[in-house]
Amino acid sequence: MYDNYYFIGIGGIGMSALARYFKHIGKNVSGYDRTPSRLTAELESEGIQIHYEDRPDLVPINVAKTFVIYTPAIPADLGEMQYVQEKGYSMCKRSRALGEIASDKDCLAISGTHGKTTTSTLLAHIFASGTEDGCTAFLGGISKNYHNNLLLSRGNVLVAEADEFDRSFLQLHPKIAVVTSIDADHLDIYGTHEEVKEAFRLFAGQVAADGYVIAKLCADLHTEGIKAKILRYSYDKPCDFYASDIKPLEGGYFSFTLNHPGGKLTDCTVGVPGWVNVENAVAAGSVALLYGVDPEKIREALTSFRGVERRFDIHVNTPKVAYIDDYAHHPREIASAISSMREIFAGRRLCGIFQPHLYTRTRDFADEFAQALSGLDSLIMLPIYPARELPIEGVNSQMILDKVTLKDKMLVEKDALMDTIKNKDIDCLVTFGAGDIDRFIPKIEEYLKTL
Repeated sequence: MYDNYYFIGIGGIGMSALARYFKHIGKNVSGYDRTPSRLTAELESEGIQIHYEDRPDLVPINVAKTFVIYTPAIPADLGEMQYVQEKGYSMCKRSRALGEIASDKDCLAISGTHGKTTTSTLLAHIFASGTEDGCTAFLGGISKNYHNNLLLSRGNVLVAEADEFDRSFLQLHPKIAVVTSIDADHLDIYGTHEEVKEAFRLFAGQVAADGYVIAKLCADLHTEGIKAKILRYSYDKPCDFYASDIKPLEGGYFSFTLNHPGGKLTDCTVGVPGWVNVENAVAAGSVALLYGVDPEKIREALTSFRGVERRFDIHVNTPKVAYIDDYAHHPREIASAISSMREIFAGRRLCGIFQPHLYTRTRDFADEFAQALSGLDSLIMLPIYPARELPIEGVNSQMILDKVTLKDKMLVEKDALMDTIKNKDIDCLVTFGAGDIDRFIPKIEEYLKTL
C-alpha cells in the first residue's frame, strides 16, 4: 500500500533497525535526525536519504503513498511533526510499527529495565548460528557478531528487544517473554515505581496462553492476569533455570552449567567477560531451550558470542592500561559494571567518566548514582545529556558529584575532557552513559594506545 516510509528520528537505534527493514523489503526509505552519527552515516551508505535540519519540504509529497514512523523522543513542536499531522499522513510510533511486523511471527521478546540489549542480542545469535532458519531480530544495540542492529530471515522467529520507555513494549504479543529486571526508571513517563511494575504486568499478560514468561528470580513481577506459564531464572540460585559449577577463567570469563527443567547443559562459556553475562546467558538459553533449539547448538553459540557495542565493551587491555566503554545510565547498571570490572581488573585503579542521561533521571536517582559511582577510585563527571528534555532548575551533575564519597572527583565540560584524561595517571578507565559520550571513544582509545 505504501511506497515511501519516512522516519522522524531515524538515527535512533530502534528507528534505524526499522528503516533498514523497510529498505530491505523494497520500500523507499528516508528520514530526519537532529545530528549526524556513525549510525546515520551507515544508513546513508546503504542508500537511505537523511537530512539534519527541520525541513518539512523534504518529507515525501505523496501523502497517500507515504507512511511516517516517528520516535516518541521527538519534540511535539518539531516542524516536520506538525506538518505530517496537518497534512494527514498515515503515521505511528516506532513501537507500533515493530508490533505490526512481529504480529505474524513467533515473537521472542526480552524486556527489563536493564540487561535486555545483551540478552536479546545473545538470543538472536543463538538462533542465527544454531538453527537452520535463523531469525529476524530488532536489537537495541549493534551486534559485534553481525555488525548490525537488524538480522533478517525468512523463518518464523522474531527476536525483539521490548522497550519499556513510553510503554512501547505493550505493542508486542510474544510467544515467550523474558523479564530481566523491574527497577524504577523512566519516572518521567510512569511517575512511580508501582506504575512501572504495572506496565510489566500488562506486558507479561500479553504473552500467549500457550507461551512462557521467564522472569528473573528477584524481579517483582505481579502475576495477576498472566495467562502464560511463569518460570524463573537466576544467576546461581536454584529455580527453573540457573547456573551452577561457576568457575572463573582467565580474562574475566566463566565456565558454568546451565540447569533447566529438562536437565543440565554442562561446560558452557560465554564469549564475553563478566559474571553478568553468565546471567544473561541463562536468560537467553532458557528461551532457546523452551523453543526447542538443540542444546549443543546453544552451547556453541554462547562460546562464539562477541557481545554488543557499548555493553561492557573492552577497547584497550594491556598490563599498562585498560579502557572499557559501557552504555550504563541507571545506578544498578553502573554498580553491576563496576563489580565486573573489579573481578576482571583486580587490583587496578578504576577511573570512571560518567555523563548523566536526562534531567529527570538525575533528579530521581541522584543518591543511587552517587552510591554506585563511589565504587570507583576516581571520577570525572560530565554535564547532563538532556536528550528530549528541557533543563530542570537546580538539577545538574554537581548534585550527584557532591554526594559521591570519593576524594578524587571532578566535574569538567566536554571540550575539556581529553585534556583532563591526558593530565591523569590512567590505569583502568571506563566511560559510562547513554548520551553522546560515545563520540569520545575513538579519541580516548587512540590516546591510551600511545601510553
